[in-house]
Amino acid sequence: MDALRDWIESPTQLRALPLGRLPDVANELRQRLIQAVSQTGGHFSSNLGTVELTIALHYVYNTPQDRLVWDVGHQTYAHKMLTGRMERMPTLRQRGGLSGFPHREESVYDAFGTAHSSTSISAALGMAMAAKLTGSLRKSVAIIGDGALTAGMAYEAMNNAGTSDCDLLVVLNDNDMSISPPVGALNQYLSELMSGRFYAQAKKLSEKLLRNAPPLFALARHLEQQTQQFIQPETLFEKLGFTYTGPIDGHDVVGLVQALQQISQAKGPQFLHVVTRKGKGYALAEADPISYHGPGKFDPAVGLAPASASKMTFTQVFGQWLCDMATHDARLVGITPAMREGSGMVAFSQRFPARYHDVGIAEQHAVTFAAGLACEGLKPVVAIYSTFLQRAYDQLIHDVALQKLPVVFALDRAGLVGADGPTHAGMYDIAFTRCIPNMSVACPADENECRQLLSTAYAQDHPVTVRYPRGSGMGAAVQTDLQALPFARAEIRRQGKGLAILAFGPLLYEALKAAESLDATVVNMRWAKPLDLEMLQQVALAHDHFITLEDGARMGGAGAAVLEALQDMGIHKPVLVMGFEDAFTEHGDPQVLMQHYGLTAAGIHQRMAQAWPHRSVTPLLRKVV
Repeated sequence: MDALRDWIESPTQLRALPLGRLPDVANELRQRLIQAVSQTGGHFSSNLGTVELTIALHYVYNTPQDRLVWDVGHQTYAHKMLTGRMERMPTLRQRGGLSGFPHREESVYDAFGTAHSSTSISAALGMAMAAKLTGSLRKSVAIIGDGALTAGMAYEAMNNAGTSDCDLLVVLNDNDMSISPPVGALNQYLSELMSGRFYAQAKKLSEKLLRNAPPLFALARHLEQQTQQFIQPETLFEKLGFTYTGPIDGHDVVGLVQALQQISQAKGPQFLHVVTRKGKGYALAEADPISYHGPGKFDPAVGLAPASASKMTFTQVFGQWLCDMATHDARLVGITPAMREGSGMVAFSQRFPARYHDVGIAEQHAVTFAAGLACEGLKPVVAIYSTFLQRAYDQLIHDVALQKLPVVFALDRAGLVGADGPTHAGMYDIAFTRCIPNMSVACPADENECRQLLSTAYAQDHPVTVRYPRGSGMGAAVQTDLQALPFARAEIRRQGKGLAILAFGPLLYEALKAAESLDATVVNMRWAKPLDLEMLQQVALAHDHFITLEDGARMGGAGAAVLEALQDMGIHKPVLVMGFEDAFTEHGDPQVLMQHYGLTAAGIHQRMAQAWPHRSVTPLLRKVV
């Protein structure tokens, strides 16, 4: 019998099954997960590792009345499949389909929306405190990985929870992995706790042997109590006020259920240490959990196809530049907050291990660590996703910009990211960085310009962000030298009349397409801050209408900077600011979404027709390409 099809459409039906059926459910659920993700792409190895844990949590806890808060959320596909969303899995991460992360509007079982790490304990503690204050018997559970436990926010929450007297369970899913390999002293500490399992196993065996001899058993218990603190000292989590259980096997679903049943009856903060294997049940993912962390579509019988070498991505351009500049300048230090592979730093980490620093999922620390290096005359380069720089905003202002320290921020995944959706969208960085004094913001239009502007940024005596999108652009040939472009200078890419399009970043090429039918001038602005005011004034005086185009938020973005500059110049002409509106973007295919949001050549024509339908502009609309 197919348990998932015939029985399980909700956790209520799961809980009606006898405990002995759960291993079969786990096997079947894992196979369905493999088939589903292979057809859509998505987070894979992390989800395979939490199948049994997901089943056990829903089996023991009365969800959705009891709250499950998944940290990051890239391990919640089994959770979605068990909570009425099995039939929608083919729509995963597609526009109008299921989100790749927990989403409160998607299901009552998604207690808290997540996608950035290390927030689960804080949120679950808030829910537990709400239950305490309202007299509810509802339980709250936070499920956090060992990678996410490297972030300071997790400890801030545990420090608070340990004295709260709330009924909160924190489940540590310890798979000895983040997205990149584990780093830091915490990983070493968890490994020591793992070695403590041998003590626990020996204890169980001795108890079994001695129970038939009561006097010897009593003596052994007395000796254990006297010596346990030397054999197995109090854990860090116990010192923070939690009752610690573990480590236990995270793939023994029956054992997990039994442990959770005991813990669910306990009062106060509880901590369960569960050991899992990333990629469990799919041999290729077990052998290479990094490559299978977030694959695209693939054939489960074959595995991932070899990567195409036809086009360099912006990330690869950065990684190559970083190695080349490090060879040229011994002062360069590369920093990543746990995103070595995603940020293109694998080659750098191998070639310059002493100058490579993965600080774990600790964006705040990464930025201030870079500031400290810069104070001592080194040249730090922080490779960080645009969405994750948001987490270190105070450090960006207070520790770097206020002191005018020459830190380069390589902002990957700027603009629309696609399937990962609004939690990972990099459309706010122009707005939140250009308002900071001493900060400059570069917006390369293609891969070669990205390399050149990285060199320009590196040469400055103040902080500079260089923002670039995920994937490839126009496939521009990339130079091999370290030639820099002039600082804060734009260029005219097409000369027209009447209308000028001021493009920031990769949307330059959509502007050029639109300009052919509009006979418009196109300016590659290159810098959102500082603007090339000389070029802007020259173009403003020679044209009647203007469009600014950027793959970022309109509010406070590069277009707003142009409006401010024109106002200061006393130039008052119609300006159409094009970017993302004041709303969170959807998840889905990036090209489909760009069309939906009108940030294409056709979208430029349409917006012009809507904004300026009068005769002086209409003749420019010769044809829509």
